[in-house]
Amino acid sequence: MNKDPLELLLDLFHAGVAAADPANCMEPYWPEPGTGKVGVIACGKAARQMAMLAARHYGPETPGIVIYPDIETEAGNTSTAMQWYPAPHPVPGERSMAAAEAALAFASNLAEEDLLLVLLSGGGSSLMCLPADGITLSDKQDLGRQLLACGATVSEINCVRKHISRVKGGRLANASKARVFTLAISDIPGDDASMVASGPTCESQTTLEQAREIIKRYGILPTQSIHAALNDSANECPRFPPWPPRDIQIVSGGNTALTAAAALCEWQGIEPIVLGDSLQGEARELGRRHARYALEKASNSHPCCILSGGETTVTVAANPGMGGRNSEYALALAIGLDGHPGIWSLSADTDGIDGVGGHTGATTDPDTLYRAAKLGINPRKALENNDSADFFDRVGGLLVEGPTGTNVNDFRAILINP
Repeated sequence: MNKDPLELLLDLFHAGVAAADPANCMEPYWPEPGTGKVGVIACGKAARQMAMLAARHYGPETPGIVIYPDIETEAGNTSTAMQWYPAPHPVPGERSMAAAEAALAFASNLAEEDLLLVLLSGGGSSLMCLPADGITLSDKQDLGRQLLACGATVSEINCVRKHISRVKGGRLANASKARVFTLAISDIPGDDASMVASGPTCESQTTLEQAREIIKRYGILPTQSIHAALNDSANECPRFPPWPPRDIQIVSGGNTALTAAAALCEWQGIEPIVLGDSLQGEARELGRRHARYALEKASNSHPCCILSGGETTVTVAANPGMGGRNSEYALALAIGLDGHPGIWSLSADTDGIDGVGGHTGATTDPDTLYRAAKLGINPRKALENNDSADFFDRVGGLLVEGPTGTNVNDFRAILINP
């Protein structure tokens, strides 16, 4: 292989992101409109692209609500009939509530003969937020911060979210008389459709008891209003009636990106070793385990690439620096590899944003720790302080791609003996 290892790793990441781009994965899945009109609600980090594709497919006058991250712009919108709601992520705000109220009103105004097409992607839980009765936005923001900081998995966080919401856990679909068809780009390990954006159109199998257990397990101290809501049977997620139908289809997920990257590896004459798209747990612990595995594989004479996806977590220190789960994984991996001369890596979030600081992730190479030593930077101290992004910014290797317009969660590639 003549290509620079880090350049190849970027090619693998870009191939994975491109495969999960709405324009490349949605075409086979558009539902037939039926006898009435089509109304669209798009929510998540891929919402803008998904909504524009729907307008292209069903016509530019297709009405709808589009809820997308407020760090993006509306440039290039192709539908004059849709209403655009920028909202904050990862902590919901007032515009998240306005967007959720607009979505509920839009869904409730459709008739039985209509089709409500819901286009979901990761990030929707924050972007479309409407707390249950008695809960303030401040209460929910505080709980969200605690859940993000304690190391809870995305499925655990979404379980709690469903039971303190007026829109999640199937409540958006339940508000409409129309047939509901959902197309989802999954950022959930294992592609549980009921967890994408906390499942606003999917009947939930989680319970209030499970939500309370998650709160207890992580030692979270909820406000009195949230405590009351989680003990109120009225906040159990609704069960759907037999009519109208509620269908959901996953159009891409983490495996979509890994499959594309594996194909590119094979084309380059490199053996892909795919560990799966559902890896979870503490980012630094996974980085350490993968370092040990990569060192074992490095004893082989032929080049290979270890690929994995999923969503790790980070338990945040008392005074954290600038980091993210992918840069933290990369730092732990670099420490574990200890400057092995034949191993390079990339760890990044496919949505383009990893944690705090606006970066996408990080790359490592055989000289990462050497450069840190020359600069007098202690990698173990940086890891302890959740300061991985600042570490790579100073040492080299911080990856900054910006929003990608899709989200199938983490993408990790370890290139060995290229």
